[in-house]
Amino acid sequence: MAKKRFKIENTDKILDVEIADNFFRRFLGLMGRKSLGENEGLLITPCNSIHMLFMRFVIDAVYLDDDFRALKVTKNLLPWLGFSLCFGAKSVLEVKAGVAEALGIVEGVTLVEV
Repeated sequence: MAKKRFKIENTDKILDVEIADNFFRRFLGLMGRKSLGENEGLLITPCNSIHMLFMRFVIDAVYLDDDFRALKVTKNLLPWLGFSLCFGAKSVLEVKAGVAEALGIVEGVTLVEV
């Protein structure tokens, strides 16, 4: 799976991200995994909604535009129960619950590829 590194705008914080950019990778997402690391994420593209069926851990979802600017941050999506949507989003970054806040990812912040 392809990987990229992103720096959180105006910080020195780095996030290592796997890219899910084809049907199979988008469909599989994080299903079956036990967790993600504190500086790891999965970028699903194109995508503007996610579900939590078959998930095993709580996540934060960061909805991004074409320029990787955060349009919406949904925190603490629960396994099996969660669903989230953001009209206008081009991709979704999934991270372990609490990581978005710890990295300072809020609406309007841009992720910069490094």
